[in-house]
Amino acid sequence: MASGDSKSVLDEVEASSQVLPNPNAGHRERLRARFLVGGAAAMPDYELLELVLFAALPRRDTKPLAKALLKRFGSFAEVVAAPRDRLREIPGVGDAVVSQLKIVEAAAARLAQTRVIGKHALSSWSALLDYCMAAMARAPAEEFRVLFLDRKNVLIADEVQARGTVDHTPVYPREIIKRALEHGASAIILVHNHPSGDPTPSKADIAMTREIAAAAKALSIAIHDHLVIGRGGHASFKSLGLL
Repeated sequence: MASGDSKSVLDEVEASSQVLPNPNAGHRERLRARFLVGGAAAMPDYELLELVLFAALPRRDTKPLAKALLKRFGSFAEVVAAPRDRLREIPGVGDAVVSQLKIVEAAAARLAQTRVIGKHALSSWSALLDYCMAAMARAPAEEFRVLFLDRKNVLIADEVQARGTVDHTPVYPREIIKRALEHGASAIILVHNHPSGDPTPSKADIAMTREIAAAAKALSIAIHDHLVIGRGGHASFKSLGLL
């Protein structure tokens, strides 16, 4: 190859390796600036979602995808919590986008958890409900969670005891009490979700709670409440007179 041809090829390689200006950079900087000044409250859902998608799609205009996601799922929270397979049904959503959304979901749950672990559960009830809603309200299948409290009602542990189908979770009272004893817990709060969205306790929920309560009572472990979490809110066994 002639030296002139060699130089021409090297020039092409060098040119192709250069980072080209991002045509969306100005829009991104304006969104970031608005967020820094006004926070999330100053932004509609699609703009907040755009910000989240920036990291996954560094050179694409994220507005069309943000709006497509919101059109399918309805709100920022529903997008972030949507099942991975359903997210991938949206054109333009790949592994990077799914990972970014799930990182945001995990961060929200972790932040909510830090506000309740090590705190007096009964005096931090609102924060506890927020945590349960963040962790479970939009789960695609039923989960049964137990919050373990010490003798001062401080939350010392939080565990998912079982995962099931869309309308059933196998729960074993003996295992729950065993874990309470292992944690040295004096009281527990039971929590499970209804993926249907309706938090109304079922007959099976009531029967199962009575079994756990009987087993706990024999070992002087108190059950402060059983919360049923749905997308639209929660139900409290204690408030309903079921416990």
